[in-house]
Amino acid sequence: MHTFDASAAPRNWDLYLAAVVDIRFEDRVVHVEPRSPGVAEGPFPGPAQGATVHVITAWNPLGRTASFAANARAHRLLLAEVRSLGPTWWPAEGRDKQGMHREESVAVVGLDDAAALGLGRRFGQDAIFAWTPDAWRLLTCDGGVTAARGWAAFETRNRSTAASRH
Repeated sequence: MHTFDASAAPRNWDLYLAAVVDIRFEDRVVHVEPRSPGVAEGPFPGPAQGATVHVITAWNPLGRTASFAANARAHRLLLAEVRSLGPTWWPAEGRDKQGMHREESVAVVGLDDAAALGLGRRFGQDAIFAWTPDAWRLLTCDGGVTAARGWAAFETRNRSTAASRH
């Protein structure tokens, strides 16, 4: 793991560190929040079978606000690429804790860090999340900076019909 170098971090690094993620499974939504290193509270999603869940977005490349239409188009392209790769995936949303900013995302199981970072790079992202049973990591897509945190997860029943994707 790389030593943290603030000068190498993307300009929105502090916002990324504080971001929360909602992952929509068929029957529930799992809300994940960062915590202090070493903390792992709540359910890690059973469908992931203990494997890393990477959360990737195509919204707002390089941390710069894009139009809704541009973000929606980029998200469709990301979904097409994820589908072509074949891993299991679920719809997700990354946002600030206050809910003022949101980015449609995808939670993917079945990729290693290098492949997930490659997807992030292809879609102009500064960073992606990597969630494991023991850590919530933020990885810069250029591979220069990593932050390992703990996590807390909370489940709610999903009222939508969103199903897991294969």
